Amino acid sequence: MLAEPEQGRGWPSSVEVCCGSVTAPGQHTEVFTGARTLFLAGAVPGTVPTVLQLAERAGVLRVVLLSSHGPEYEEAYPPETWFWTAIERAVQASSIPATIIRPSAVMGSMLEGTYPATGSGWPAMIRSDDTIREPFADTGHYPFIHEEDLASVAAAALRADTFTGTVLEAVGPPVSTRSRVDGIAAAIGRRLTLVDVSVDEARALWRDQGWPEGAIDVTLYALEEYGARTAELTRWTSAQRPTVAEIIGRRPRTYDDWAQEHAHLLC
Repeated sequence: MLAEPEQGRGWPSSVEVCCGSVTAPGQHTEVFTGARTLFLAGAVPGTVPTVLQLAERAGVLRVVLLSSHGPEYEEAYPPETWFWTAIERAVQASSIPATIIRPSAVMGSMLEGTYPATGSGWPAMIRSDDTIREPFADTGHYPFIHEEDLASVAAAALRADTFTGTVLEAVGPPVSTRSRVDGIAAAIGRRLTLVDVSVDEARALWRDQGWPEGAIDVTLYALEEYGARTAELTRWTSAQRPTVAEIIGRRPRTYDDWAQEHAHLLC
């Protein structure tokens, strides 16, 4: 396991951890020795070709790439601006058979501080005054997948060649902002107030939390767009094959499940 230094602890004793970065693969070429499958997460366009070249030389037989939802939207812009599309195309151009996983937002991202749409600022708001301030409070929706379900999808793709050459849409249905707040309130046993703030107020709030303008723009767009097209996007999610349930062999966990499991971290 090649892990960033801050992620180097907590692994089972059977896992050999090498602290480093997938963005600088040339510094730790030894991690590819003897590997037959490669789970590629955290890649960046500039160095992913090197990762794949090292994997090819080491005799890796299968790559599973953790991509992101919606990379096809990048294709409307010049190739030099691509991120996920550039990574996916590099993987597809490699000689190693590959599976690409495109997940929706991960529920646990709330605790990791990834971007505003996941509610990264909510735990602090809950601890402050039990009030969550969010734009599009009554109409906003966003799709989520439980991190353990996503891990199970990745494990299924790594263990067999069933999904080789495919793109797996590891997506959950759009979840409303209000239902997420209600689920957290039930989990922690407290009454939470959801306050609908304007776009300008949300932008100012997220700036104060340190979010870059790009992340703020994407979040505002997504919350409004998913809210306006909830029925259409829910149908799209239901139409994906194989479904997450079919891949992992059980019912995917819901947002309420996640909230119950992590209640102690949310208050």
